[in-house]
Amino acid sequence: MTHPYLSKRPLGRTGLVVTPLGFGGGWIGSRGSHYSDAQAVATVLRALESGLDLIDTSGGYGDSERRIGLALESWYRNGGCREDIVLSTKTGSRTHPHDYSSGATLKSVDESRRLLKSDWLDILMIHDPADLEPALAPGGALPVLLRLKKQGVIRAVGLGVRAHEFHRRCLATGLFDVSLTYLDYNLLRQAAAEGVFPAAEKAGAGVFNGTSFANGLLNGIDPLETAARHNWPADRPEVQRARALWEFAGERGFSLIALNLQFCMRQKRIASTLLGASGPSEIEADLQAASEPIPDSVWTELEERFGIPGSGEGAFHAVQDSGAER
Repeated sequence: MTHPYLSKRPLGRTGLVVTPLGFGGGWIGSRGSHYSDAQAVATVLRALESGLDLIDTSGGYGDSERRIGLALESWYRNGGCREDIVLSTKTGSRTHPHDYSSGATLKSVDESRRLLKSDWLDILMIHDPADLEPALAPGGALPVLLRLKKQGVIRAVGLGVRAHEFHRRCLATGLFDVSLTYLDYNLLRQAAAEGVFPAAEKAGAGVFNGTSFANGLLNGIDPLETAARHNWPADRPEVQRARALWEFAGERGFSLIALNLQFCMRQKRIASTLLGASGPSEIEADLQAASEPIPDSVWTELEERFGIPGSGEGAFHAVQDSGAER
């Protein structure tokens, strides 16, 4: 039987298909000097060996691209194929202050290709602009990315940013293929369901869902412990809500990670939810949670008790790969 996290979903109109869980490279690039390349490589390899086919990273994530490139070298040596994975990275945030000029964009794309050991990149996103104008202007990142797409250097153009109005504006142009929204679709917050999903659906664009564990509040341990570690007040509304959800899951014999990941996977307008793991054991725990049996009645109960829209949508939505281009 195919695990639900291995069932393929189309990434909008791109022709690409991806697993509904992907690997997010932020953590392996930002762990500090105590974190080794070997640990990062083992983490990426565990994700690939488990069947996840999407890797999302950024030039702004410290050593993430370089470490993913090392992992891919190892994977290729052991028989893995570039065509079997979808590589997504970003431009603009490699430098500080962020630079969305055409020259910086070309340099960033070339550096990403070098570090990721790939002649082409499946998805290239404009990353975290505070203002869209420099990125969309004639001398900005977007015209460069559209030209590279025509040349086959990249296959899809995207936007990775928190501001929903930026997503809607870019999607309305018809020039963006992918939106990466973060912190806005999980059991604590579903703002992307109104702020991003309808615009993406209308544009035929795919959606990635990042930071779905809500900065640790939904990662399975007692949210009060997470709050204490971050010096967040225990009476903050999101901490209290996460604690109630944690108790709800525990009373029914399953983990909060399982409840949250499967909630995200049930949303058919999300192509892939990104796992920000920093070790192989975290990948294994996340995938076990994604397969943990949860009765259908729980989703209805969750919606009735917590008022979470979409939790009662129905069975997990996915499509098998039916020959779509990878």
